[in-house]
Amino acid sequence: MDYVFEIIDKTGRKIHLSEERWSHIRIGHPQIIDLEEIKQTLSKPLKILESDRDESVSGYFFYKKERKRYLKVSVKYLNGEGYVITAHYTAKIQ
Repeated sequence: MDYVFEIIDKTGRKIHLSEERWSHIRIGHPQIIDLEEIKQTLSKPLKILESDRDESVSGYFFYKKERKRYLKVSVKYLNGEGYVITAHYTAKIQ
């Protein structure tokens, strides 16, 4: 599988973004055009919250002043490694 990038998050866990998931983000959330925003959110999040629906999923949040919104990057963990599921802007950390 081809990765767009692989990064170590703030907590020391390895996370990757696949070509397929990057395509999903670009089509479903076209306002997200910069991979660096996703990388920054994973490496320097304001907050990381575990999903209340799936304990293997965490949301990484980073506030974007120019948008007055949070970028949320959702990551699923399997076998100790994470992969980006999706990313989108949200008004609240939740």
